[in-house]
Amino acid sequence: MDKVTLERIEKLHPLVREEVKQIIKECDEALTGRAKVRITQGLRSFEEQEKLYAIGRLTTAKKVTNAKAGQSIHNYGLAVDICLMIDGKSASWDTAKDWDNDGVADWYECVKIFAKHGWDWGGNWKTFKDLPHFEKKNFPTKKGLVKTNWRTLSKMARDKAGYIVN
Repeated sequence: MDKVTLERIEKLHPLVREEVKQIIKECDEALTGRAKVRITQGLRSFEEQEKLYAIGRLTTAKKVTNAKAGQSIHNYGLAVDICLMIDGKSASWDTAKDWDNDGVADWYECVKIFAKHGWDWGGNWKTFKDLPHFEKKNFPTKKGLVKTNWRTLSKMARDKAGYIVN
């Protein structure tokens, strides 16, 4: 796991940090070739979210998100975006490439590992597919698991660091 990935994990919600480290470790172990996973985005501030939301609306660029500030699971530290780092040098978002020649696209090996740990993949979304995106399906609370969605998360209390509390 590279330094950039570790730094981004440390900014995620404290309840998912170790789980994400385990997921990335399992992905890197499954990818026996030239590719390794890098987290390109984890926790995102509301300000960062608003800037992303403006892309394709205030500019001629293609839209990159349908989520306004507070409407992204990234805003709660419960989502990550990934890429594959090839030979530790170049980033790839190629979902079809099989860098380790095991007959399964490396990207989909990671999708399966995230799913095994209870994370949703943006590639399964029906309308705005987001292939690099993974988000925690359920958030543990004192009352049990809560479906992770921005409407629920936005109503939850936060600690001094800004993380939602369970």
